[in-house]
Amino acid sequence: MSKVKTLLDVVEDIRSLAEHLKLVAEDVCSLAESIKVVAEVISSNEQPKIAAQTTKKSLPPAAPEKVVTLEQVRAVLAEKSHDGLTAEVRALLEKYGAQKLSAVDPKDYAALLKEAEVLGNGTK
Repeated sequence: MSKVKTLLDVVEDIRSLAEHLKLVAEDVCSLAESIKVVAEVISSNEQPKIAAQTTKKSLPPAAPEKVVTLEQVRAVLAEKSHDGLTAEVRALLEKYGAQKLSAVDPKDYAALLKEAEVLGNGTK
């Protein structure tokens, strides 16, 4: 392998690393915001006890639903980006109205994960 090819590979690896670090930084910011909200809720200590009691009595037990987490989606998108599908990952995020993963609505995580998992299938 020539020195130029080796350097190009190193540059590509650095770009990929930078992209992954950016995703991690965005998620750390998102996590910090979530922690702030939880802290505010805990400190306010304003929980409507009557509403909570009536809700427990009136709702039948729900079947446990598989919840897709931000970390699960991030792992798949990072892998796809590392595999050279960064443009497709960005397009997928934009489809869900976001420039970054932390801006995607959590209710869309399952659908986003499903679409991300098939990215690149059949193209290689």
